Amino acid sequence: MGPLAILVCFSCPILVLGLLAFLNKTLRKPILRQREFNARGIRGPPYKFLFGNAREIQKMKTAAAAKPMSNLSHEIRTRLEPHLATWTEAYGKNFVFWMGPEPILVVTEPELVKVVGNNAEKVYQKLEAEGYIKKLFGDGLVTSRGEKWAKMRKLVNHAFQGDSLKSMVPAMVASTEVMLQRWEDHGGEEIEVFEEFSLFTAEVISRTAFGSSYFQGKLVFDGLAKLLQLATKHALNIQIPGLSLTCSKVYKPKDEIEAEKLEQQIRDVIIAMVTKREEMVTNGDLDSCGSDFLGLLVKARYEDDESKRISVDNVVDECKTFYLAGHETCDILLTWAMLLLSIHTDWQEEARKEVMTHFGNKTPDADGIMKLKTMTMIINETLRLYPPAFEMMRKVDKEVQLGKFRVPANTNIIISYLSLHHDPKIWGEDVHHFKPDRFSQGLAKATNNVQSVHIPFGMGARICAGYNFAPILTKIALSMILQRYAFTLSPAYVHSPIYAFTIRPQFGVQVIFQAL
Repeated sequence: MGPLAILVCFSCPILVLGLLAFLNKTLRKPILRQREFNARGIRGPPYKFLFGNAREIQKMKTAAAAKPMSNLSHEIRTRLEPHLATWTEAYGKNFVFWMGPEPILVVTEPELVKVVGNNAEKVYQKLEAEGYIKKLFGDGLVTSRGEKWAKMRKLVNHAFQGDSLKSMVPAMVASTEVMLQRWEDHGGEEIEVFEEFSLFTAEVISRTAFGSSYFQGKLVFDGLAKLLQLATKHALNIQIPGLSLTCSKVYKPKDEIEAEKLEQQIRDVIIAMVTKREEMVTNGDLDSCGSDFLGLLVKARYEDDESKRISVDNVVDECKTFYLAGHETCDILLTWAMLLLSIHTDWQEEARKEVMTHFGNKTPDADGIMKLKTMTMIINETLRLYPPAFEMMRKVDKEVQLGKFRVPANTNIIISYLSLHHDPKIWGEDVHHFKPDRFSQGLAKATNNVQSVHIPFGMGARICAGYNFAPILTKIALSMILQRYAFTLSPAYVHSPIYAFTIRPQFGVQVIFQAL
């Protein structure tokens, strides 16, 4: 027997075994798992070989977003989540669908959402980050798990509570002044506020996160913005067991190469900032490394208690996380609040009266903004209609009882914020109307003490660490705008909300300002 024949004899069984393993993962197991879900009362669209329901989802999303909305309706769920809206009608509030061979359990019943979100039993775990998400956030608060997450969460909490948060207010005010200075020559003219608020929030976060290192902070922002575009582009990519890993070793796509370059560039800039701060520490002056977010992290590098000490990788990942999550959340909240107040000028006037009552023409301060009740109502309603993100994902590694359902092990779970925020059974038939007075007696009263129906920043222990940062910045910026301008929505505005990791206006938001 020749060498070629021997090679063929040995290769054939290996190829056959490989094919059988592949078919087991992509055909046999999903079919058996779907039968298991059905037997447990959890229905959903049928699994389709290799891609699951991913192609259906892409087709529905493409059709829903093919053209702008015909009016200024805030009923955006059928546009942004057409697959979930369609399957909720067909299968009920809780159902399973498939991304490739992986099952995704959708949970929208408030009581079940509460169980998953609060995670009292410690069984609903954060999914492990991979691909572009890993490049964006590294192993920071958004993606880390277990003891590492707990240690970093405890540290980062200090930056967004009490006096630490108050100390950021002057930087917020200063950045608002810079933005308003740009607007002075635009009285009576149209301004595209989405782009303006993007620049503004980038400046605020650069100042509060990096302080004197503002310009390096801007380099970080620019790199993350490009990386976010790539991540959005590939958001529905399916990892096919065995095949994806093999292909990535043989051929690396252009976008992946670009993402790796951006990831390294961002890291280099942050490391340079860290090194500069650490030089102060080596000179024996730990306090001189700054009171901003970066300073807080650098100090933690030199903790006497080893259990509290963090690595330089931790610093890099938390800087990326604060910059990206903070920027996206603040930019989106401000943009949609401005849109809503531009449409509903009666609420704009109510907000202005409140601001003038508390501040007159003086600069808003930390204590005063806490007393802005009408502004708080407006922000809560904006977050209900247009939450910055619109889903939470978890995974169960073992079989668990969730309400009346016995959820199989290794099941991913999605909680749709829009499903809860836009549910007429929870909020009434006017659910898609802008009505800030829903919150006139506070958040608890508006939600009938069911916390899980209004969760724009998530819930439970993993609620966004900066959930107070965005509303405070929004109150300051809106207060200073209302002191100076009346504004209306431009006829040029096209209502076309899209999803790009946050809910954003596809063509910006054009607003006409009139100086007061």
